[in-house]
Parts: sequence; structure tokens; C-alpha cells
Amino acid sequence: MIPDAEFGRRSVDALETLNRRLDVVAEAYDVEILYQGGVLTLEIEEPAPSKIVISPNSSARQIWISAQSTSFKLDWMAERDVFALARTGEALPDLVGRLVGEELGVGPVTI
Repeated sequence: MIPDAEFGRRSVDALETLNRRLDVVAEAYDVEILYQGGVLTLEIEEPAPSKIVISPNSSARQIWISAQSTSFKLDWMAERDVFALARTGEALPDLVGRLVGEELGVGPVTI
């Protein structure tokens, strides 16, 4: 398991990088993005209102994504230098791109 201090640095870096990369999504689609208090929230109005919440969980040392009535728990994968979903291998940006695309009804969005 990743040490606490390292998790803190890596999770902040991952969420800040994701927040910057989501600017493209906000410009191309009607998606409101808010990064506040270490939590990244994406609000989608069309075709149906939905929300994706991405936050670090320091006690579990995971990044959690709440979307589509599901909780996705991403672990740090040192060999790949990314937070990823163990069961699919999707890295954080790829998973968020897939979830955003599904909510927008456009297929995976490149982030």
C-alpha cells in the first residue's frame, strides 16, 4: 500500500492534472467543472442531469469516483505511475472520459 504522504502528493497531482485536462470537455460540451477542497465535481445537464464526483480517500489510499449510482475505487499502480481501476485497468483519465461520454451519450471522451 502506498504511504500516506506519497498518497497525498500523488492524489493531489492526479486531480489537479485531471482538472486542467477537463477544460477541453467543458468547452466542447455543456459540462460544469468545479474543483474545490480537493474534490472534483462534474455536472452534466443534457441529455439528462447527472453528476460525477471524484475525491481522494486518504484512509483507503484510493481515489473514489461516484457516478451512475456506482462507486469506482482506484488504486495507485506504481508500475504504471497512475491511479487505476483494478478490475478494468482503466487509468483515472480514461475512466473519467468513459463515464463523461456515457453521461453525454457520445461515447468515450478523450481527456
